Amino acid sequence: MLKVAPAGETAADATMRRRVRTSRQLLVLALILALAALLSLSVGPSGTTLLALPRVLAELVGYSAKTDGHEALVLLDIRLPRTLLAIYVGASLAIAGAMMQGLFRNPLADPGLIGVSSGAALAAVALIAFGETHAPALKEALGVHAVPIAAFVGGLAATAVLIGMTSGKRGVSTATLLLAGVAIAALTQALMGVAAYLSDDRALRDLTLWTLGSLAGASWTKVIGALPFMALLLILLPRLVRDLNGLLLGEAEAFHLGIDVRRAKLLIMLATAAAVGAAVAVAGIVGFVGIVTPHIVRLAAGPDHRFLLPASAMLGATLGLAADIVARMAVAPAELPLGIVTALIGAPFFLHLVLRRGVHG
Repeated sequence: MLKVAPAGETAADATMRRRVRTSRQLLVLALILALAALLSLSVGPSGTTLLALPRVLAELVGYSAKTDGHEALVLLDIRLPRTLLAIYVGASLAIAGAMMQGLFRNPLADPGLIGVSSGAALAAVALIAFGETHAPALKEALGVHAVPIAAFVGGLAATAVLIGMTSGKRGVSTATLLLAGVAIAALTQALMGVAAYLSDDRALRDLTLWTLGSLAGASWTKVIGALPFMALLLILLPRLVRDLNGLLLGEAEAFHLGIDVRRAKLLIMLATAAAVGAAVAVAGIVGFVGIVTPHIVRLAAGPDHRFLLPASAMLGATLGLAADIVARMAVAPAELPLGIVTALIGAPFFLHLVLRRGVHG
């Protein structure tokens, strides 16, 4: 149904009203994200709360020595990097999902659709399963960073293969890109199955836990390692907004609007590879965030990527924090896999929204 503007309202008034409403919605999302971050810092099986933070900070600057170091360890070295990584992983996957859905003009598109997640997972799985026997020196040299580095390299490699397969004189075909991505994802899933079949019991357990996703190994080293990818996304996203909005109309229409369609597709793919590869590298495979989050935002506020991308980032970060809090506390002191929690939280909510839209829309 078309919305009729109030009598006497000009186009400029309607645009201003839209901008005010969008700003308010982004502010609400930002406040919810801040509250989720504070909650993430406040809860945990250790019993340390955010009320201990002033004492910890006072000790750091030399004004107090009343803490035994345990509170500082929990808040600053465990929970804070974990909170930051949960924000990054959720935001990155949501942004990647929004870009994929814009590129393919399909609200069911997912970051794993072009094989980036699968490529990252395959490299990590191969190192977990065969690193001790076939590459012990490499695994020992990289230490705890071996699996994250392997995942990121695998994601970039899958993207490079995909670009090489689909690029030609006529540019990058969306249909070819989709089919090639599905083929790469299927091939990597099969190779992961082979790796799991050939691995021993200990490697199989590590492999299973990693593929389910977790932030249990969060550290400042991983946060610092993710910073370049955060910067890359912040640089690329403003440049991609117009291209994504143009592609919603179709490739021919986008071309007539002055958009370099081939360049836009390549940039979207590279941005997706960086976002998903880094997220998989620090957290393993975390599903459902990339498809649910932008779809929820699109149902609520429409497809304009000027709002869709930042709103998806904040909502995805909030979902990542919420899932991590549940993963930590549901079976404390043990932890649930993060990927299981995101599916348990996201799937019913997503289904509710889709059915509600189908009934009332």
